[in-house]
Amino acid sequence: MPIIPDTKNWTWVLERPCEECGFDASTLSERDVADLIRANATRWPAVLERDDVRVRPDERTWSALEYAAHVRDVFRIFDGRLHLMLEQDDPVYPNWDQDETAVVERYGEQDPRAVGEELAAAAATLAATLDGIPDDAWGRPGRRGDGAHFTIATLARYLAHDPQHHLWDVRG
Repeated sequence: MPIIPDTKNWTWVLERPCEECGFDASTLSERDVADLIRANATRWPAVLERDDVRVRPDERTWSALEYAAHVRDVFRIFDGRLHLMLEQDDPVYPNWDQDETAVVERYGEQDPRAVGEELAAAAATLAATLDGIPDDAWGRPGRRGDGAHFTIATLARYLAHDPQHHLWDVRG
């Protein structure tokens, strides 16, 4: 069954706590995001071992496997965005339709063990990129196709919410 696409602009998480999961990116230092990503990745294997990993709780909600595949791809996409911002002046990121990707890549049919390994590898790569950002580069700008502006620092803090929120989504 298809999921209704999420069209919300989540950039508000940079200013106040998420009303759903409680995560507060506004209090987070961009230098702490790499460790947060590493810690988040360690929690997904237990989620992916659940017997009901492929089961959607309702027709509007992804399964735990679909959320894990999404988080893996978020790590990959944001690593690419960070590299663009480090290498180009004020780049516009290529658009990414997360809902279309979930369908095309058949998130719900992927192997949970492989997704877990890929998520861990993507998290390690992203965390290494974050660790390697020079102090004088955190203010470099970039933009989404919808016009939302970020610096490397705000993109890092914005990114931090997504995997935390999705662990909250699959809490059991």
